[in-house]
Amino acid sequence: MGSSRSSVFLLSCVVLLSWRFCSSLAAAEQVKVKVKGVPSIAKTDDNFICATLDWWPENKCDYNQCPWGKAGLFNLDLNNKILANAMKAFNSLRIRIGGSLTDRVVYNVGTSIKKCPHFKKRPKEMFGFSMGCLHMDRWDELNVFLNKTGALVTFSLNALLGRQKPAAGDSDILWSGDWNSQNARDFMAYTVSKGYKIDSWELGNELSGGGVAARVEGKQYGKDMIVLKNVVKELYPDPSTQPKVLGPGGFYDEQWFNDFLQTSGPGVVDGVTHHTYNLGAGVDKTLINKIRDPYFLDQVAQTYKDASRSVDLFGPWSGAWVGEAGGAYNSGGKDVSHTFANGFWYLDQLGMTSAFNHKVFCRQALIGGNYALLNTTTFIPNPDYYGALLWHRLMGKNVLSATHEGSPYLRVYSHCSKNSSGGIAVLIINMSNSTSFDVSVVNEHNLSENSEQREEYHLTPKDGNIQSDVLLLNGTPLKLTESSDIPALNPQLVDASKTISVAPDSIVFVNLKGFKAPACA
Repeated sequence: MGSSRSSVFLLSCVVLLSWRFCSSLAAAEQVKVKVKGVPSIAKTDDNFICATLDWWPENKCDYNQCPWGKAGLFNLDLNNKILANAMKAFNSLRIRIGGSLTDRVVYNVGTSIKKCPHFKKRPKEMFGFSMGCLHMDRWDELNVFLNKTGALVTFSLNALLGRQKPAAGDSDILWSGDWNSQNARDFMAYTVSKGYKIDSWELGNELSGGGVAARVEGKQYGKDMIVLKNVVKELYPDPSTQPKVLGPGGFYDEQWFNDFLQTSGPGVVDGVTHHTYNLGAGVDKTLINKIRDPYFLDQVAQTYKDASRSVDLFGPWSGAWVGEAGGAYNSGGKDVSHTFANGFWYLDQLGMTSAFNHKVFCRQALIGGNYALLNTTTFIPNPDYYGALLWHRLMGKNVLSATHEGSPYLRVYSHCSKNSSGGIAVLIINMSNSTSFDVSVVNEHNLSENSEQREEYHLTPKDGNIQSDVLLLNGTPLKLTESSDIPALNPQLVDASKTISVAPDSIVFVNLKGFKAPACA
């Protein structure tokens, strides 16, 4: 995989020595990355990085495995020190509470709900489960935890209450009629009365377009968003402290999204959320190949472009969000989604969506399933956790154009540096398993940075195994401290006159303080 310019040398060398050693001896390809320091091409939210907490119970199973354990919202250990420290390390991590069972959850408050059931396995019901109920004492516990860890909270509300479901045996999964907002309003009023901080309220989960297990027409959903907006205005009369309103939280369908935005109208929807699982099923045996195939990864770019265009045309007062993305659906791939290799997909998606003017990217999940940022049982961070944290700390909200004419297996993205005025941060992803690159970063005038040193963060897998869940930073394994804190993520300082050496199967963040991009001043 990747460029084979040095293949003759390597073939001769491998006869006598090891492949990886020979690869290191082969001449690196020279690549010049051109970053335009002005103008910026897009802008993200300050809290672009987001992770989800999901409702799935312990007996959520796919492909003869049950990878959720006690990671669901009803039984997650909120006193776990690693969990709290992992969130605090972001100094305000955006958390989206939602998932497939969002529209199966009612809230045990007010008088509109007569029963408060637990989730039970029901193979013939939506997603194989009965309705479930959130008790307010659990909501209190969750808010103590979320407040303690400094989270910015998005809560996805049940959008099916009050609607008429399809008749038994009907092949169409359309739910008709207006949304009954009473239970949501009672829940939101309780939340306000307790002083709990909510950054945004979202309506529903995966009901757009053709839906997943249920669907609602776009124009109807637009009307329901107006109802939600009015509830928010009523409960939060001060515009300066009003939570944002998000929707529809489903897969992008151009006509549906356009109808939705045109019907809801100006100033109603603050964030247009759509979901992506562009790697396919978690059980797919070719998942490890898809995840490092630039041609395959590029296919989803059209969706991001189209979603952004819908927002520009019909909702310019709002912004596009990826409200949920786990890569591979049905809880992810058990041998891939929690490993170093998944970073090829994840960090590439962060770069791609930000370049298409998306404001937020919510990773499914913080914990739970095979695709979590934290190990479901030990809570120890998986490699993508550290990739997310480095992005959050280094990549600012102004997105810059970054291009090169080298191998397609070398992906490069650039933003204004988060903490260096005028400087830039660059993300370099080498998906090739055989080719190393010497990268120089220049501006549109072909000039390089003028500082003496730059900061480099080289991410590689343990023992060169991309399916390892142990991550090396500049050659050193990242491990929790004795007090269960996230380790320091220290860069190596490099002479700015030298090229950036990018090894095969590696990911590099670079902070160039002396680049002096006008868009970053």
